[in-house]
Amino acid sequence: MIAKNGSQATTLDALVIGAGVAGLYQLHQLRGQGLKVRAYDNASGVGGTWFWNRYPGAKFDSESYIYQYLFDEDLYKNWTWSQRFPGQPEIERWMNYVADTLDLRRDIQFDTTITAARWNEDTGRWTVETDQGEVIDTQFLVTCCGMLSAPLEDVFPGQDSFKGPIFHTSRWPREAVDLQGKRVGVVGVGATGIQVIQTIADKVDHLTVFVRTPQYVLPMKSPAFDDDGAAYKALFAQLKETLPSTFTGFEYDFGPSWAELTPQQRRDRLEDIHADGSLKLWLASFAEMFFVEEINQEISEFVREKMRARLKDKRLCDLLIPSDYGFGTHRVPLEMGYLETYLRPNVEAVGVRDNPIARVTPEGIALADGTTYDFDVIILATGFDAGTGALTRIDIRGRDNRSLTEDWGRDIRTMMGLQVHGYPNMFTTAVPLAPSAALCNMTTCLQQQTEWISDCIAYIRANDKTVIEPTAEGEEAWVQHHDETANATLISKTDSWYLGTNVPGKPRRVLSYCGGVGTYRQKCADVAETGYEGFAMR
Repeated sequence: MIAKNGSQATTLDALVIGAGVAGLYQLHQLRGQGLKVRAYDNASGVGGTWFWNRYPGAKFDSESYIYQYLFDEDLYKNWTWSQRFPGQPEIERWMNYVADTLDLRRDIQFDTTITAARWNEDTGRWTVETDQGEVIDTQFLVTCCGMLSAPLEDVFPGQDSFKGPIFHTSRWPREAVDLQGKRVGVVGVGATGIQVIQTIADKVDHLTVFVRTPQYVLPMKSPAFDDDGAAYKALFAQLKETLPSTFTGFEYDFGPSWAELTPQQRRDRLEDIHADGSLKLWLASFAEMFFVEEINQEISEFVREKMRARLKDKRLCDLLIPSDYGFGTHRVPLEMGYLETYLRPNVEAVGVRDNPIARVTPEGIALADGTTYDFDVIILATGFDAGTGALTRIDIRGRDNRSLTEDWGRDIRTMMGLQVHGYPNMFTTAVPLAPSAALCNMTTCLQQQTEWISDCIAYIRANDKTVIEPTAEGEEAWVQHHDETANATLISKTDSWYLGTNVPGKPRRVLSYCGGVGTYRQKCADVAETGYEGFAMR
């Protein structure tokens, strides 16, 4: 096979797209099998989401000591985190530590975008193209592109006309951005917007925040580790055993049921968990919160009460505290002084639900009613095409030239989030219909998925097979199970990026498997133990 530039095509056993949490570990595992494998990434360094998301205030909201690889005790213990929820620079250093310790860079090609991939039925292999003109012939294509890696950047008319800089948070420049003394507008108050707002408010001359969908927020407490991490490192064996089996891949899990406790005991439990300064109230308080409207409303009111006590101002409470959806049915952000930011004299909150942003002007932002705001800098915290966007932006063609972009444009379907019918030998991570699409501590789920993929490829090779693909029946059974599980929850009744409703025209489906990380892991293991029931090999 000849590449476009006339050179011979690169031949691989496996090609990995992405050099983030999933891609690094997938590369390490497949290389350990003796495969000729290479990872490609459009970034200039490792880290995935932690390379790109370097906006002010970017940090973990999973505890640092659980957002780690657990396959190697030395790898775990030879890195020490500074605090419970460290910031992006430290996280990026950790990702580089992993790449260097495992000697992965020699098999990673940076600054390269995968533009197309086509399945060749005659050869049983993929032909992959890059923006550099390289053509790769590979047996296996493994996508480790991340769930939140396709930013919604061009969202308002007139963005190109703005005289100052416009930054999407996930494409923040590596060089320092001087916001000192500037008039800054921030669009969006999701988890990312919250981190930006609370971080830059005391540095800018004036900050205007455009609020469409208010968020329930929980306070973050991030104490420093003053013992070189000895306390959490001692938990390695326990975490390795526990994390894969909890509902969300965190160290904590749901406690006693709502019905088992008296009203006062419920209140005490909520107070205690709220004071923990983590996502525990969302992910380990009462499981009934996701299923029973009355219980969800009581917990929602508890969180609203906590927020009202800090905001005080009625107008701000009406603007910033949700009233039309329940706690936990959206992504829940952690914050450090976010609510108090709006009490500063240089900060203004502007509601745009009923008076939306109409366009960006050369001077700033104009609303539908004609109101205008002038800025020196605009920051877009406008989110992502979650779960699907990273792959639908690549021209992926399966059997009979079918297009993944077109297929997912009609109906978002996968087999356990690991493969897609019609796309043989293409394995996927962090795509819809698996917990890794939203409801999981990402390293917990990505380790499990990449290990399953590695074991599957080893099985194929050991049994003298060359091609694997989910059957139409197997995929349909999983889709039905996924939908039945998701539709029993309140998540399915709430518009958010969890259902893709933030992207116009995107098919509506709960993106993440809601049956729990431990349950999903067991179902994946059961499939492997049956010789990959629901998949066809040849």
